[in-house]
Amino acid sequence: MAILTEGPVGKTLVRLTGPMILGIAGMVAFNLTDTFFIGRLGSTELAALSFTFPAVLIVNSIAIGLGIGASAIISRAVGEGNIDEVKRLTTDSLTLALAVVAVFVVIGFLTIDPFFKLLGATPRTLPLVSQYMRIWYMGMIFVVAPMVGNNAMRARGDTKTPALIMLIAVMVNVVLDPLLIFGIGPFPRLEIQGAAIATVFARMTVFFVALFVLRFKYRMLTLVRVGFGSVWDCWRRVLHIGLPTAASRIVIPIAMGVVTRIISSYGEEAVAGYGVASRIEFFALAVIFALSTVIGPFVGQNLGAGENDRVNRGIRLSNRFAVVWGVGMLALLAFPARHIVSIFNDDPDVIRTASLYLRIVPIGYGLQGVFIISTSTMNVLKKPIHAASMTVLEMFVLMVPLALLGSSLFGIVGVFGAIPIAYLATGLASCLLLGRFLVEAEGSGFTRAC
Repeated sequence: MAILTEGPVGKTLVRLTGPMILGIAGMVAFNLTDTFFIGRLGSTELAALSFTFPAVLIVNSIAIGLGIGASAIISRAVGEGNIDEVKRLTTDSLTLALAVVAVFVVIGFLTIDPFFKLLGATPRTLPLVSQYMRIWYMGMIFVVAPMVGNNAMRARGDTKTPALIMLIAVMVNVVLDPLLIFGIGPFPRLEIQGAAIATVFARMTVFFVALFVLRFKYRMLTLVRVGFGSVWDCWRRVLHIGLPTAASRIVIPIAMGVVTRIISSYGEEAVAGYGVASRIEFFALAVIFALSTVIGPFVGQNLGAGENDRVNRGIRLSNRFAVVWGVGMLALLAFPARHIVSIFNDDPDVIRTASLYLRIVPIGYGLQGVFIISTSTMNVLKKPIHAASMTVLEMFVLMVPLALLGSSLFGIVGVFGAIPIAYLATGLASCLLLGRFLVEAEGSGFTRAC
């Protein structure tokens, strides 16, 4: 069953990453589609959508954490050739996702107004935020479960099918967004609520597609009933990696929420510009995110098979690529920034803020890519606490304090300048820390690559 333990390392990573680039770029396009159409309604609506971003990222972080936890243990079972264990782990990981969703849907509904007021939502934007999030929370199950299911497929070594599943969501969203936002044809004009409904429906579609593939194509699900003790053992193993991973990723939207709060003091247009630039940033880093999703299964399968040298080579190649890609994105975004931003909104203040972000923050993209790859690898090495600690260091020890200081000294330029400083420092630190773990585990000389 293991398919990542043979062949040239570079070619294997390229083969795995290629489909994921399309899938992740598609999901980023999913968010950019909402931004594009909501931007046509006005800056207030665009600011409202920007306020929802931290909350959406918190839920996505939970889903990613569970997915990475599932992928880490499933990929090792795949590397060991234990087919029955793969089925049990996949099935129980999905039931864990359902249980977690039930809890967070309730929390989400109860905290809409206080949470977004804390982020700086104004009386004009808060009703719009509430309209969007009440619908979005109802479809939360369709966000979390497919994330876990897709990670299970990647653990098996298949990156093409998850990418295709994500592209299905994009296509559904692209079709429904204008119809429901603007009321085209027989559809009612629902504006920001229409964007939320389109998102939920698109996610629901991929939810059922992912379950079908897992059940009938790969037969990774089992209907055999076992005692709760067996189920709990799987949940415990997933949560051992998934909880610190989710917690570390939740730190990111919380920190972004603090940054959003700081930026809100500069006006709604500044928040809207920050929201546009953030989504463009996700698109620019889509290749790195794609690589980080495949490095986990690659490392997991090769560790399970005892191929430690392949692990080292894969990480070195990935980090070097991340640096080169980051430099390329800096050149690509900085110069035509105003033209890129004007696609989404024509407000001069929105364009000015977003352009400023895209000329400053990409300076740190290269080492941020190293950070993403290094922390993803730490999870598979069963060092999730260390990976989480690095994220806390990046966000709350460096980025938020520097953003507050920068805002007081240099205005919004200082806020944006804090971000690449945090990226650069933690990218180097995470690479050195991962190198130490690999030396301890395998006696390798990985630290020379950092």
